[in-house]
Amino acid sequence: MPWGLLLVGGLVVWWLSSVESGIEATIGSEPARKVANRQPTELELKLLFLPVLFLFLLYHFHLQSNPGVAIANKNKTMKPLYRLNIVPSLPEQLTPLWELGHNLWWTWSKETIRTLYQLDPETWTESQRDPLRFWASLRPDQLDALIADEQLRGRIERVREQFEGYLSDAAWFGQTHGESPLQVAYFSAEFGLTESLRIYSGGLGVLAGDHLKAASDLGVPLVGVGLLYREGYFHQALNADGWQIEQNPENDFYQMPVQPVHARDGEHLTIEVPFAHGLVQARLWQVQVGRVGLYLLDTNLDENAPADRDITARLYGGDAAMRIQQEILLGIGGLRALQAVGVEPTVCHINEGHSAFLALERIRRLMAEHGYSFATAREASIVGNVFTTHTPVAAGNDWFPADLVEAHLGHFREWLGLSHEEFIGLGRVDPRDSHADFCMTVLALRLSGRANGVSRLHGAVSRRIWQGLWPDFSEHEIPIAHVTNGVHLHTWVSLEMAELLDRHLGDAWHFASAHERDWDPVYHIPDRALWDTHQHRRKRLIDVTRHHLRQQMQSYGAPAAKIERALARLDPEVLTIGFARRFATYKRGNLIFRNIERLKALFSDSQQPLQILFAGKAHPRDDAGKELIRQIVHLARQAPFNGRIFFLQDYDMNLARYLVQGCDVWLNNPRRPLEASGTSGMKAAVNGVLNVSVFDGWWDEACDKHAGWTIGRGEDYDDEHYQDEVESNSLYDLLETEVIPLFYQRDADGLPGGWIGRMKETIAQLAPQYNAHRMVREYVEGFYLPGQARFEELAADRERVQRLTHWKSHVRSKWAQVQIGAVDAEFPRLLKVGMQVPLCAAVALGELAPEDVRVEIYAGRLNAQREFAQTEVYPLKLAGHNGDGTYHFVGTFTCAAAGSHGYTLRVVPSHPDLQNPLEMGLVHWARG
Repeated sequence: MPWGLLLVGGLVVWWLSSVESGIEATIGSEPARKVANRQPTELELKLLFLPVLFLFLLYHFHLQSNPGVAIANKNKTMKPLYRLNIVPSLPEQLTPLWELGHNLWWTWSKETIRTLYQLDPETWTESQRDPLRFWASLRPDQLDALIADEQLRGRIERVREQFEGYLSDAAWFGQTHGESPLQVAYFSAEFGLTESLRIYSGGLGVLAGDHLKAASDLGVPLVGVGLLYREGYFHQALNADGWQIEQNPENDFYQMPVQPVHARDGEHLTIEVPFAHGLVQARLWQVQVGRVGLYLLDTNLDENAPADRDITARLYGGDAAMRIQQEILLGIGGLRALQAVGVEPTVCHINEGHSAFLALERIRRLMAEHGYSFATAREASIVGNVFTTHTPVAAGNDWFPADLVEAHLGHFREWLGLSHEEFIGLGRVDPRDSHADFCMTVLALRLSGRANGVSRLHGAVSRRIWQGLWPDFSEHEIPIAHVTNGVHLHTWVSLEMAELLDRHLGDAWHFASAHERDWDPVYHIPDRALWDTHQHRRKRLIDVTRHHLRQQMQSYGAPAAKIERALARLDPEVLTIGFARRFATYKRGNLIFRNIERLKALFSDSQQPLQILFAGKAHPRDDAGKELIRQIVHLARQAPFNGRIFFLQDYDMNLARYLVQGCDVWLNNPRRPLEASGTSGMKAAVNGVLNVSVFDGWWDEACDKHAGWTIGRGEDYDDEHYQDEVESNSLYDLLETEVIPLFYQRDADGLPGGWIGRMKETIAQLAPQYNAHRMVREYVEGFYLPGQARFEELAADRERVQRLTHWKSHVRSKWAQVQIGAVDAEFPRLLKVGMQVPLCAAVALGELAPEDVRVEIYAGRLNAQREFAQTEVYPLKLAGHNGDGTYHFVGTFTCAAAGSHGYTLRVVPSHPDLQNPLEMGLVHWARG
């Protein structure tokens, strides 16, 4: 405030005080005592008010003349007039690496990572392995020194040439499938691509990131669709008691490898997403992942109401209402975003149920564009939808109350022309159950042409969970297949291991060859070379662990001396076990502590020492998971575990990388069969880390390779406590008798030959199979291309899809008329393997035609309860009819194997355009 204004204010205050003194003097007189309690007169009030008004007007005039002061006083969190994104001023010689920072190809380019690390290891680490932050952190004198380094300029040029070659070279998809019109859109609520882009929480997101990377390597025409969260997933801190504390710092998108998507006018492209309360604006961002683009939606715009801006605030945050809004944005908004950028997918991959609403948006668009009915648009669109479920427990899927769905999607339901019960029934296991909740997984299964679990065992578990959608069919026939997950090798294999593989395997491993013979040279790697490589990675892990734990303990005020005492026993030469994953109770992070005395005996052996590193986050609302972490922290402080067992807070991709590359053993002991896949063990395996795991997830099929150890025999238990007891004892037995002795059994050269042999076996047998290239190829050839072909066929032939719709409606309406009559078969008293017995069945079809159905023999081995254990299906042929709607079908029952067998007959719908005879859920079985 200017001195003149201060002077005027002071005079006014003096005048007021003078008036006040006069009044006080008057009141002090005898006459005044008579009126001491009277109200001030109007004149007196004016005398007091006018100076105050004068001062206010003078101050207001000052603010008008100085608007900056006015804004500052009105709102201390004022917003700038313009946003300026300022980038580092880099010399021309270094700009290729800056530009490359916006394409996440660098995250799996070993040459790029090595170059950046060697420029300044400390700054690279502090910048969280983010090239954009790295360059912004370097001082001008450092940059000057770098451009003067001729060798560095040569390395930068090599990186640039490698990148350009990567983008231009022919890839697998083009070489194998030519000019296919396939266009895949891969929808996921989270993507784990790099630790500097925090829009992931754990395994689901990292798998999605690996899927994009592998699709890029293979040249698959694919784009990703997700949400750009302002806070992402929480950062984890532990207090002195070991209790998890969540922190949610905001992301700065302009300092992350995301870039705005621009409209034709050059402005940031936004779309409108219809919600029940009105339109919500969503801004589009893009992340480039090699050849693949990832589009992300962001509602944090000034044009939106505060509640709408928060839709993209946190990953998996908020209540059920927030969750359904995020899923509307992802599914419906995500498909509209692709349309806005000119991408028309022929196949949409729904990665977990979060984005299942996209199937409804595809239907709505076909109805609007072609005038289709809901039923016809459904037939035309579902063939182009692929759904992957990741959850092995029904309760773990997204379930919403029917009224919540109606409140948020009632307007959308009206566009589709569906009643409330019809619409909610799409997400109910039994559409007729008016009290059931709406499940996103059920919606995805109903509106997808193909569905799968993420391991062989998980496929079987998923068929059992969702059998209620096909109640009249046996469990093994439920149309949910499996594609076992894989990991992106180039992202997860260490720099040192990559160099070793380059020397001995050449380019074969670069393309993640699925042929084990291409990996046979692993067995010829010299033991010393492989062991020294692994020793280096373990030492690096321990160094990083010390640094991480020092900061962790300092954060809750531990004294320096106590910290150093705690870290002193960490040893880079000691057998190191890693256990890192989401801390849910079913993953049993505390199983190894079940028998403390046996564990103490292992840790008391000074000749064969042991150390364990734990890491992982519990969901913010999972107090049981948090308590599990706290228990481990407390146990780790007791002798003899103190200094040998640690819990590392804030598990992320960076910490995961050090752990899977540097541990000796990767421990995984969930309660079978609750682990859908478990990709962390795959990441460890490609680095030669040995798995110790239960028969669950991917290990249920990988353990046949004999490359690690298995806890238990894969038994199923009803009593969880008894299961924990049995399997903890199995774990102790393995550690005591096999794992620890093998690690410390050294030859004359000081090498653990038996251990190294298992390392080679692990890499050579598991890496060819459990990688993301194999996984994506399976999706392309088994799911994407067949779905795309069917989608193109139906989309191009309006009459064909309408005929299919009408046919399905006709068959459903007449299905009750189908009856299986007499079945004639002459079985000899003694049946021998190889015999063929003719069958003839009379089937009444009512108003259906013979070509509308398929009559089948359903035969197989029986168990002790006379139930089918293994079955085969054999079609019968039409042999004639009686003229009264009864037809005769004939076939042959083949005695394929010895043992107790049985057979029955059934009738299912049949049509050339049915993907699967079970898709309509209709069947008639013969009755005895």
